[in-house]
Amino acid sequence: MTATPATITSGFGFLEAPRWHEDRIWFSDFYTYQVLSAREDGSDLRTEASVPQQPAGLGWLPDGRLLVVSMRDRKVLRREADGTLVTHADLSSHATGHANDMAVDAEGRAYVGNFGFDLMSGAGLETASLHRVDPDGTVTEAATDLWFPNGSVITPDSVLIVNETFGNRCTAFDLTPDGHLVNRRAWAEFGPLPADRALDKVLADATVAGDGACLDAEGALWIADALGGRLLRVREGGEITDELYPGSPVYACALGGADGRTLYACAAPDFDEKARTAAQEATLIAYRVQVPAA
Repeated sequence: MTATPATITSGFGFLEAPRWHEDRIWFSDFYTYQVLSAREDGSDLRTEASVPQQPAGLGWLPDGRLLVVSMRDRKVLRREADGTLVTHADLSSHATGHANDMAVDAEGRAYVGNFGFDLMSGAGLETASLHRVDPDGTVTEAATDLWFPNGSVITPDSVLIVNETFGNRCTAFDLTPDGHLVNRRAWAEFGPLPADRALDKVLADATVAGDGACLDAEGALWIADALGGRLLRVREGGEITDELYPGSPVYACALGGADGRTLYACAAPDFDEKARTAAQEATLIAYRVQVPAA
Protein backbone atom coordinates (compact mmCIF):
# COMPACT_ATOMS: atom_id res chain seq x y z
CA MET A 1 0.00 0.00 0.00
CA THR A 2 1.03 3.62 -0.32
CA ALA A 3 2.97 4.94 2.67
CA THR A 4 1.58 8.47 2.58
CA PRO A 5 -1.91 9.64 1.63
CA ALA A 6 -2.88 11.80 -1.31
CA THR A 7 -5.14 14.80 -0.71
CA ILE A 8 -8.25 14.26 -2.82
CA THR A 9 -10.11 17.47 -1.96
CA SER A 10 -9.92 20.02 0.87
CA GLY A 11 -11.42 23.17 2.37
CA PHE A 12 -14.35 21.74 4.35
CA GLY A 13 -15.72 22.06 7.87
CA PHE A 14 -15.83 18.47 9.14
CA LEU A 15 -16.28 15.48 6.86
CA GLU A 16 -17.98 12.21 7.72
CA ALA A 17 -19.74 9.19 6.21
CA PRO A 18 -17.75 8.64 2.98
CA ARG A 19 -19.39 6.20 0.58
CA TRP A 20 -18.37 4.95 -2.87
CA HIS A 21 -21.48 4.96 -5.06
CA GLU A 22 -22.02 5.10 -8.82
CA ASP A 23 -18.34 5.76 -9.56
CA ARG A 24 -18.14 8.71 -7.16
CA ILE A 25 -17.03 9.29 -3.60
CA TRP A 26 -19.85 10.80 -1.52
CA PHE A 27 -19.48 12.43 1.91
CA SER A 28 -21.19 14.74 4.38
CA ASP A 29 -19.81 18.05 5.62
CA PHE A 30 -21.29 18.69 9.06
CA TYR A 31 -20.80 22.43 9.29
CA THR A 32 -21.45 23.58 5.74
CA TYR A 33 -24.59 21.40 5.91
CA GLN A 34 -23.96 19.75 2.57
CA VAL A 35 -23.79 16.28 1.11
CA LEU A 36 -21.16 16.29 -1.64
CA SER A 37 -19.71 13.92 -4.20
CA ALA A 38 -16.68 13.89 -6.46
CA ARG A 39 -14.95 11.73 -9.01
CA GLU A 40 -12.34 9.25 -7.84
CA ASP A 41 -9.57 11.88 -8.00
CA GLY A 42 -11.59 14.64 -6.31
CA SER A 43 -12.54 16.46 -9.51
CA ASP A 44 -16.08 17.46 -10.52
CA LEU A 45 -17.11 18.27 -6.95
CA ARG A 46 -20.85 18.74 -6.69
CA THR A 47 -23.46 19.35 -4.02
CA GLU A 48 -25.95 16.49 -3.78
CA ALA A 49 -28.14 17.84 -0.96
CA SER A 50 -28.33 20.64 1.59
CA VAL A 51 -29.30 19.55 5.11
CA PRO A 52 -29.80 22.54 7.46
CA GLN A 53 -29.88 20.34 10.59
CA GLN A 54 -26.46 18.81 9.79
CA PRO A 55 -25.96 15.79 7.52
CA ALA A 56 -24.28 12.57 8.66
CA GLY A 57 -24.75 8.95 7.57
CA LEU A 58 -25.55 8.19 3.93
CA GLY A 59 -27.17 5.24 2.18
CA TRP A 60 -29.42 4.31 -0.73
CA LEU A 61 -32.75 2.58 -1.10
CA PRO A 62 -33.01 -0.31 -3.57
CA ASP A 63 -34.60 2.05 -6.11
CA GLY A 64 -31.56 4.36 -5.94
CA ARG A 65 -32.97 7.19 -3.82
CA LEU A 66 -30.50 8.73 -1.38
CA LEU A 67 -31.04 8.53 2.37
CA VAL A 68 -29.21 10.97 4.63
CA VAL A 69 -29.24 11.33 8.41
CA SER A 70 -30.20 14.78 9.63
CA MET A 71 -28.41 14.95 12.96
CA ARG A 72 -29.86 17.71 15.06
CA ASP A 73 -33.55 17.08 14.41
CA ARG A 74 -32.92 13.32 14.54
CA LYS A 75 -34.45 12.42 11.19
CA VAL A 76 -33.62 10.39 8.13
CA LEU A 77 -34.29 12.33 4.94
CA ARG A 78 -34.94 10.93 1.47
CA ARG A 79 -33.99 12.59 -1.80
CA GLU A 80 -36.73 12.23 -4.39
CA ALA A 81 -36.21 11.94 -8.13
CA ASP A 82 -36.66 15.71 -8.58
CA GLY A 83 -33.93 16.42 -5.98
CA THR A 84 -36.22 17.52 -3.16
CA LEU A 85 -35.63 16.23 0.36
CA VAL A 86 -38.53 14.79 2.35
CA THR A 87 -38.71 13.19 5.79
CA HIS A 88 -38.25 9.45 5.47
CA ALA A 89 -38.35 8.78 9.23
CA ASP A 90 -38.51 10.81 12.43
CA LEU A 91 -36.36 9.44 15.27
CA SER A 92 -36.81 12.42 17.58
CA SER A 93 -38.88 10.44 20.10
CA HIS A 94 -36.46 7.50 19.96
CA ALA A 95 -32.85 8.74 19.76
CA THR A 96 -31.37 10.17 22.97
CA GLY A 97 -28.71 12.28 21.24
CA HIS A 98 -27.82 13.56 17.79
CA ALA A 99 -28.57 10.97 15.11
CA ASN A 100 -25.29 9.88 13.53
CA ASP A 101 -24.10 7.21 11.13
CA MET A 102 -26.14 4.46 9.50
CA ALA A 103 -26.00 1.36 7.32
CA VAL A 104 -28.70 0.44 4.80
CA ASP A 105 -29.35 -3.20 3.91
CA ALA A 106 -30.40 -4.72 0.59
CA GLU A 107 -34.07 -4.47 1.57
CA GLY A 108 -33.80 -0.73 2.20
CA ARG A 109 -33.84 -0.96 6.00
CA ALA A 110 -31.62 1.67 7.63
CA TYR A 111 -29.84 1.00 10.94
CA VAL A 112 -29.22 4.36 12.59
CA GLY A 113 -27.02 5.17 15.59
CA ASN A 114 -27.07 8.21 17.84
CA PHE A 115 -24.79 9.92 20.34
CA GLY A 116 -26.89 9.05 23.41
CA PHE A 117 -25.77 12.20 25.24
CA ASP A 118 -24.64 15.79 24.59
CA LEU A 119 -21.09 15.15 23.40
CA MET A 120 -20.19 18.71 22.48
CA SER A 121 -21.14 20.15 25.88
CA GLY A 122 -18.97 17.61 27.70
CA ALA A 123 -21.87 15.85 29.42
CA GLY A 124 -21.33 12.48 31.05
CA LEU A 125 -21.46 9.44 28.78
CA GLU A 126 -24.74 7.57 28.40
CA THR A 127 -25.28 4.48 26.30
CA ALA A 128 -27.58 4.57 23.29
CA SER A 129 -29.70 2.37 21.05
CA LEU A 130 -29.45 1.43 17.40
CA HIS A 131 -32.75 1.94 15.58
CA ARG A 132 -34.09 0.28 12.46
CA VAL A 133 -35.94 2.42 9.94
CA ASP A 134 -38.07 0.31 7.61
CA PRO A 135 -38.68 1.38 4.00
CA ASP A 136 -42.09 2.80 5.01
CA GLY A 137 -40.45 4.99 7.68
CA THR A 138 -41.43 2.90 10.70
CA VAL A 139 -38.86 3.20 13.51
CA THR A 140 -38.03 0.23 15.76
CA GLU A 141 -35.40 -0.13 18.48
CA ALA A 142 -33.03 -2.80 17.16
CA ALA A 143 -30.31 -2.94 19.85
CA THR A 144 -29.73 -1.28 23.21
CA ASP A 145 -26.93 -0.38 25.62
CA LEU A 146 -24.32 0.59 23.02
CA TRP A 147 -21.42 2.85 23.96
CA PHE A 148 -21.83 5.49 21.23
CA PRO A 149 -22.95 3.38 18.24
CA ASN A 150 -21.16 4.82 15.24
CA GLY A 151 -19.93 3.49 11.89
CA SER A 152 -21.68 0.29 10.82
CA VAL A 153 -21.28 -2.20 7.99
CA ILE A 154 -23.40 -5.09 6.77
CA THR A 155 -21.41 -8.07 5.50
CA PRO A 156 -22.35 -10.20 2.47
CA ASP A 157 -23.43 -12.99 4.84
CA SER A 158 -25.86 -10.68 6.70
CA VAL A 159 -23.89 -9.70 9.78
CA LEU A 160 -24.17 -6.12 11.03
CA ILE A 161 -21.02 -4.84 12.74
CA VAL A 162 -21.17 -1.54 14.64
CA ASN A 163 -18.31 0.44 16.15
CA GLU A 164 -18.88 1.44 19.77
CA THR A 165 -16.67 4.51 19.81
CA PHE A 166 -16.35 4.81 23.59
CA GLY A 167 -16.70 1.08 24.32
CA ASN A 168 -13.31 -0.02 22.93
CA ARG A 169 -15.03 -2.60 20.74
CA CYS A 170 -16.89 -3.58 17.60
CA THR A 171 -20.12 -5.48 18.19
CA ALA A 172 -21.72 -7.91 15.72
CA PHE A 173 -25.29 -9.09 15.22
CA ASP A 174 -26.79 -11.57 12.83
CA LEU A 175 -29.30 -9.80 10.61
CA THR A 176 -32.44 -11.91 10.18
CA PRO A 177 -34.50 -11.90 6.96
CA ASP A 178 -37.16 -9.78 8.71
CA GLY A 179 -34.61 -7.20 9.88
CA HIS A 180 -34.03 -8.14 13.50
CA LEU A 181 -30.57 -8.08 15.09
CA VAL A 182 -29.84 -11.31 16.99
CA ASN A 183 -26.89 -13.27 18.42
CA ARG A 184 -25.13 -10.21 19.81
CA ARG A 185 -21.40 -10.75 20.32
CA ALA A 186 -18.05 -8.95 20.42
CA TRP A 187 -16.50 -8.90 16.94
CA ALA A 188 -13.32 -7.21 18.22
CA GLU A 189 -12.34 -5.90 21.66
CA PHE A 190 -9.50 -3.45 22.17
CA GLY A 191 -9.83 -2.66 25.87
CA PRO A 192 -12.29 -2.61 28.77
CA LEU A 193 -15.55 -0.70 28.91
CA PRO A 194 -15.28 2.70 30.61
CA ALA A 195 -15.13 2.51 34.39
CA ASP A 196 -16.00 6.21 34.73
CA ARG A 197 -18.60 7.99 32.59
CA ALA A 198 -17.05 11.45 32.92
CA LEU A 199 -16.19 12.42 29.34
CA ASP A 200 -12.59 13.42 30.05
CA LYS A 201 -11.97 10.03 31.66
CA VAL A 202 -13.64 8.19 28.79
CA LEU A 203 -11.52 10.02 26.21
CA ALA A 204 -8.33 9.40 28.17
CA ASP A 205 -9.01 5.70 28.59
CA ALA A 206 -10.05 4.89 25.01
CA THR A 207 -7.73 2.34 23.38
CA VAL A 208 -9.38 2.40 19.95
CA ALA A 209 -12.15 4.97 19.45
CA GLY A 210 -13.71 3.39 16.38
CA ASP A 211 -15.62 5.99 14.38
CA GLY A 212 -16.40 5.24 10.72
CA ALA A 213 -15.54 1.90 9.14
CA CYS A 214 -15.63 -0.05 5.88
CA LEU A 215 -15.38 -3.71 4.93
CA ASP A 216 -12.87 -5.29 2.55
CA ALA A 217 -13.09 -8.41 0.42
CA GLU A 218 -11.33 -10.56 3.03
CA GLY A 219 -13.87 -9.66 5.71
CA ALA A 220 -11.58 -7.27 7.57
CA LEU A 221 -12.66 -3.83 8.75
CA TRP A 222 -10.79 -0.62 8.13
CA ILE A 223 -11.58 1.53 11.18
CA ALA A 224 -10.92 5.22 11.69
CA ASP A 225 -9.57 5.60 15.24
CA ALA A 226 -10.97 9.03 16.09
CA LEU A 227 -8.66 9.63 19.05
CA GLY A 228 -5.60 7.72 17.88
CA GLY A 229 -5.00 9.56 14.60
CA ARG A 230 -4.80 6.33 12.63
CA LEU A 231 -6.56 3.94 10.31
CA LEU A 232 -6.58 0.31 11.45
CA ARG A 233 -7.27 -2.83 9.46
CA VAL A 234 -8.82 -5.31 11.89
CA ARG A 235 -9.81 -8.95 11.53
CA GLU A 236 -12.62 -10.59 13.47
CA GLY A 237 -11.26 -11.35 16.92
CA GLY A 238 -9.36 -8.06 17.13
CA GLU A 239 -6.10 -8.76 15.26
CA ILE A 240 -4.75 -5.49 13.81
CA THR A 241 -3.00 -6.31 10.53
CA ASP A 242 -2.20 -2.79 9.32
CA GLU A 243 -1.91 0.72 10.76
CA LEU A 244 -1.77 3.95 8.78
CA TYR A 245 -0.85 7.29 10.38
CA PRO A 246 -1.80 10.20 8.09
CA GLY A 247 -0.46 12.89 10.44
CA SER A 248 -3.94 14.19 11.26
CA PRO A 249 -6.92 12.82 13.16
CA VAL A 250 -9.25 10.73 10.97
CA TYR A 251 -12.92 10.11 11.58
CA ALA A 252 -14.32 7.88 8.83
CA CYS A 253 -13.21 5.81 5.86
CA ALA A 254 -14.49 4.07 2.74
CA LEU A 255 -13.01 1.75 0.13
CA GLY A 256 -13.72 2.69 -3.46
CA GLY A 257 -12.23 3.76 -6.73
CA ALA A 258 -12.47 1.90 -10.02
CA ASP A 259 -10.73 -1.18 -8.59
CA GLY A 260 -12.00 -0.86 -5.01
CA ARG A 261 -8.46 -0.37 -3.66
CA THR A 262 -8.59 3.33 -2.80
CA LEU A 263 -9.06 3.87 0.93
CA TYR A 264 -10.66 7.28 1.41
CA ALA A 265 -10.52 8.91 4.85
CA CYS A 266 -12.03 12.04 6.39
CA ALA A 267 -9.39 14.09 8.21
CA ALA A 268 -9.62 17.21 10.38
CA PRO A 269 -7.55 18.80 13.16
CA ASP A 270 -10.13 17.79 15.81
CA PHE A 271 -13.87 17.19 16.28
CA ASP A 272 -14.61 20.33 18.32
CA GLU A 273 -17.77 21.89 16.94
CA LYS A 274 -16.76 25.52 17.51
CA ALA A 275 -13.32 25.09 15.97
CA ARG A 276 -14.59 23.15 12.94
CA THR A 277 -17.39 25.65 12.33
CA ALA A 278 -14.91 28.54 12.38
CA ALA A 279 -12.34 27.11 9.94
CA GLN A 280 -12.44 25.18 6.68
CA GLU A 281 -9.60 22.76 7.44
CA ALA A 282 -11.11 19.33 6.82
CA THR A 283 -9.77 17.21 3.95
CA LEU A 284 -10.58 14.01 2.14
CA ILE A 285 -7.41 11.94 1.81
CA ALA A 286 -6.72 8.57 0.21
CA TYR A 287 -4.32 5.64 0.37
CA ARG A 288 -3.86 2.81 -2.10
CA VAL A 289 -4.31 -0.58 -0.41
CA GLN A 290 -3.96 -4.20 -1.50
CA VAL A 291 -7.31 -5.77 -0.61
CA PRO A 292 -10.31 -4.25 -2.43
CA ALA A 293 -13.72 -3.39 -1.07
CA ALA A 294 -16.14 -6.15 -0.18
